[in-house]
Amino acid sequence: MQDNEILTRINDLVSEEHELRGKLASGEVTTDEENARVKELEVALDQCWDLLRQRRARRSVGEDPDSAAARPVSEVENYQQ
Repeated sequence: MQDNEILTRINDLVSEEHELRGKLASGEVTTDEENARVKELEVALDQCWDLLRQRRARRSVGEDPDSAAARPVSEVENYQQ
C-alpha cells in the first residue's frame, strides 16, 4: 500500500467516525453500537498511522518503504505514547 493510499484510508476512517457521531446524535445508532464501531475505527487508524510512519522511516534511511507491513493489532495497541 502506497502512502497516498494509506492517507486516503485514514481520511475515510475519520469521515466514518464523524458520520457515526452524527448518527448517534440523531438517534440512528445506540451508544453501544457507536462505542463498538469507534473502537474498531481507532484500531484501524492506529494501524494505518503506524504503517505510514514505518514507510516514512524506511524511506528516510534509504530503505524500501514497500517492505513495511501492517503490524498486528496487539502490537500497535500496546505502544506507549
